[in-house]
Amino acid sequence: MRTTIWYSSVVFITGTAAAALCILAEFRKSKKNDLRFDGKMCSLPQSAAFGLGVAALISLFTGQIAANFFVYHQLCSNRRHRRRKDMKNAVPYAFLSISWVVFVVAILLLTTAIGMSQSQPLGVSWVDRECYLVKSGVFSSSAFLGLLALGAVLGSAMTLKEVKPIAEESEPREPRETAVPNTKEHW
Repeated sequence: MRTTIWYSSVVFITGTAAAALCILAEFRKSKKNDLRFDGKMCSLPQSAAFGLGVAALISLFTGQIAANFFVYHQLCSNRRHRRRKDMKNAVPYAFLSISWVVFVVAILLLTTAIGMSQSQPLGVSWVDRECYLVKSGVFSSSAFLGLLALGAVLGSAMTLKEVKPIAEESEPREPRETAVPNTKEHW
């Protein structure tokens, strides 16, 4: 029980921190007014969203790793006490798969936005000598997806309920006799 509270607290704190940092980065990203244009070339200074985005990325990675250790811990503790046929529940594995897919999408969005928030000097821009601004909602979307990923992996861990040990049977049970009605008497 203490392990569950500890892991859940770590995941909640890191997930909340990552979401808050992403929301802050959304408000601190480069604006059109920051763009400097000199004929055919442009430049952008590094925005505060860069540092906030990197901190959000680290926090999101920490939360995902902690949550996956939590799932691993639940799986290992349950495997000792469950029979093989009881481990076929697909719900925790579905949550875990969804978590990783959403996590990868969130990381891709976040790293792209972080890359665009770096300094783009004159003539050495992000791609094809053009300056790019992060669109509105990219940091916010990665915050939502990050929370969704961490929620899904916690859902996976919570569906792996702790199971009490099954008492080992020392003697095989004999099959119970069932009463079969005499069919001749009924006719």
